[in-house]
This record gives sequence, C-alpha cells and structure tokens, in this order.
Amino acid sequence: MSSSPRLPLAAAATRRDVAKRLAAAGLAVVTVPVVARSARAEGEGLATHFTWAGYDDPNFMTLYQQKHGGLPSYAIFGEEEEALQKMRSGFRPDTASPCSNSVPRWRDAGLLQPIDVNRLTNWPDLVPALKDLRGMNTEGGIFFIPIDWGNSSVIYRADLVDPVYQTDQTWKILWDERYAGRLGMFDSVDGAVAVAGLVAGYRDAVYAMNDEQLAEARALLEQQRPLLRFYWTDIAGVDQALASGELVASYGWNSSIKRLREQGLDVRMMQPKEGILTWVCGMVKIKDGPGDEQAAYDIIDSFASAESGAYEMTFWGFGHSNLKAYDMVDPSVFESVGISRDVQTFLSGGVFIESIEPETREKYIAMFEEVKAGS
Repeated sequence: MSSSPRLPLAAAATRRDVAKRLAAAGLAVVTVPVVARSARAEGEGLATHFTWAGYDDPNFMTLYQQKHGGLPSYAIFGEEEEALQKMRSGFRPDTASPCSNSVPRWRDAGLLQPIDVNRLTNWPDLVPALKDLRGMNTEGGIFFIPIDWGNSSVIYRADLVDPVYQTDQTWKILWDERYAGRLGMFDSVDGAVAVAGLVAGYRDAVYAMNDEQLAEARALLEQQRPLLRFYWTDIAGVDQALASGELVASYGWNSSIKRLREQGLDVRMMQPKEGILTWVCGMVKIKDGPGDEQAAYDIIDSFASAESGAYEMTFWGFGHSNLKAYDMVDPSVFESVGISRDVQTFLSGGVFIESIEPETREKYIAMFEEVKAGS
C-alpha cells in the first residue's frame, strides 16, 4: 500500500471554481474541451502517461500542450503495486508517476530506463535534496525525477486536546490514554510501523529495523491498538471524523489541513520532535515505451515546471520540487497546508519515506497484521 496521498484539494470543485481561484492567484487555467477523439488536436496522444486518478488534470500539461497542441494519452492506476503488476504483465506506457519508495522495486523489475536530465529544461530548478534521495539514482543513471511532496504527521484538533501539544509536538499524542477511542492511525506499514520506530527512538532506521528494534515497535503498536478509534485507508473518513470531533488526533497529511480550516475548524499539523515523515512522488521513464520519446520527456518536463508547481501547491495542497514555483504562490497557501516557503530548510528536518527491503517488509507486514488482529 502506498504511504502517500494523491487526492487534490480541488477535486470536488467545478472547473469554473478552479478558474476563478487560478485567476485570483495570477495563474492561467488550461481550457481543454471534451470532444470526440477524431476531432482532437493533431499532436495529442503522442505518448502515454500511467498515473494516479486526478493527475490527468490538464493544468499539469500546460507546457506540453503549448508544444504539442494537445494532451498525452493517460492510463490510470489505483496504487503502485497494481501499476507494477500491470506493467509486469506486458502493459507499456511511456512515463509513470510512482512515489520514491516504489522506485527501487520498479527498477529491479527491469521496467525503468535512465533519464537524460539534459533533455529536461526544469531539472536545474528542482530542490537539490529531492534530486539526491537515497536509492533513487545509481551508477546506471538517474531513474527518478521528483515532482511533488508532502508530510505525514499528526493532524489534530487544537481546541480538543491539551494545549501542551502545541509546543511539545510529538507522535506520542497517538498513545495518550486520555483520548482513547478518539485517535486514528494509517493502515500501512510505511506509516504505522515507521511511526512506532520513531517513537522508539530509531529515526535513522525506521525503514530498516532489525528484529530487536522491530520488537520494540511491536510493543508500542500493541499499546496503541486499544486506544484507536480505527485504522484508516481513506483520508476523507479522517477529515469527517476530525470535523465531527469523533477524532481529536490522527496520522494524516497536509491536504487535510486546508480542507478542514475552510470549515472553520482549528486543525493543525505537528512538526513532531521525533521527526516528521516526508513522502516524495515523481516521474519515471518506462523502458521500451512505444510512444514518441521527445513527447515522453515533455510530459516529465511539464510536470516539473514552475507553472505546474504553483497550480499544485495552490489547489492540491502539496509541496512541489520546482524552487521557482514558490515565488508564484501566495504566502497564505503555505500557512494553510502546514508547509514552509523555505522549502530546503523545511525538508532538512524530515524523515523521507524510503523503500523497505523485501525481507524486512515481509517482517513488518506480518507483525503489523498480527497486532491489528490482536494476536
């Protein structure tokens, strides 16, 4: 299961609403009429992009459309394991959008082709820390172009929990017995087990804990289980529970903050002293992709552009890899989603979500399933 969110803040908004908000931010919305395939632009469909639902939003393809006069083709996946298995079975897109913790597995499966970053006009403008993520690039080349990022942390109702948590920010709130039955945890080893590792003091090893360390994480998860209202897989359910007061705190993502604050709720995101988790998603080039190679590079470059970054930060609530995008966004946007305009300093305090070695992942999964089952 992926540990990253891929739901836009503007998903429920009409195109007219989005256009108004873009205009207010000084950005142009791309107008793409829905017409029959035969009547579409001549340059459309030169390459196929395999991505999450929602990322076929034409506002990410402004530069591509300016160059080719139309959109690429899209294929949609629900999560990265599904995408991996589909490609192993023979499906060949030209580009795809995994998150960084899936890239080593995709590369080891022989699906990825090194990317010539000299063909990407936006490569020099990307955040250096995101370009140098551990495990993304090897002596065989650069395989991953970072595009967007966000945080996994505690989101909480400041009006319903002890004010001490506003200064003493800690994952341990999710173990506070005063809030038994009103806490939420993400149903994912990349999230729940990693958080237990952070609380146990293993910041540098949360995705590579040995048996002794994992036993400590298990003990913490066993303590936590009876305190939880639920393990969740749908962030919308967390938003609803926080809005109603059913939950007072939960593992969550930046995107919830803006949605809930727009309802007038005092919902905040912690910068836990044990470490905030940071996910990064991006672009890869698929080996033997059948489409036009330059069009494939233009898909990547368009996603990596400052224009796409400003759009995503303003209306999706995620951070972006292009440093120039931060000068195009109103400062209030950063405050509303709990990230900093000083992106390089902000990211330096995070624990990047990483790939887990297969043998270790199996241990994580087996342990977590036993904890959830109460065995």
